[in-house]
Amino acid sequence: MDIERNLIITVLRLTKDGPVSLELVNKEARIPSDLTQKLLNGLQDESLIYLRRGHIDIDGFNRLKLAIRAINLGADTERVSALLQWKEFEAMAAATMEGNGYAVARNLRFKRAGRRWETDIIACKRPLVVCADCKHWRHGISPSTLRIVVREQVERTMALAECLRDSIMKIECSTWSSVKLVPAIFSLTVGSVKLVDNVPVVPILQLRDFLGQLPAYADTLEHLVVSHDINHRLSDEP
Repeated sequence: MDIERNLIITVLRLTKDGPVSLELVNKEARIPSDLTQKLLNGLQDESLIYLRRGHIDIDGFNRLKLAIRAINLGADTERVSALLQWKEFEAMAAATMEGNGYAVARNLRFKRAGRRWETDIIACKRPLVVCADCKHWRHGISPSTLRIVVREQVERTMALAECLRDSIMKIECSTWSSVKLVPAIFSLTVGSVKLVDNVPVVPILQLRDFLGQLPAYADTLEHLVVSHDINHRLSDEP
């Protein structure tokens, strides 16, 4: 287990900027070359890496999967997270949502009430709009800090809802007669907290399951409904 974990960390470190030679991986991993080859062949059989002409290549999705695998094998979360590019995490979240039928806008910037806002992911699938902030935390986060992060995301969602209500934003859901906006936080790893102030905190590898269940229980989560003639406030407010 330790050997596989350390090999994965080595591969992640060396592939940050693109493909890497097997020779360099063998050298840096500091384990017998025959064992290195066996483990790499196993990762290729799982379609996590690609071995081509003496080089290892990994796409962004699989780098993220390998990172989570290393963490599950006991690697330090902060150390592993430092090996990931921020956009790899965000891209995987966006692609997962697109694969589940959502139209996705990334890094959406807008102005409201004299302030600039930006949301990592806006994903639309009638009548739902998931407003997500992707958190690539490199260390543990306290409950109080997590609560602040969640409330900030709720504020972004409220600002977005006001823009939609006033028809000053052009995204997939702009022309819908009714929109149900759900703020959410996407995280790299599984934490002990799944809901904070009724806002979901979703580990990236559980995102597909979350999306499958969301239509059934969206009304029980913090949400905002916007229609042509009605702007309902967030579910936990009077």
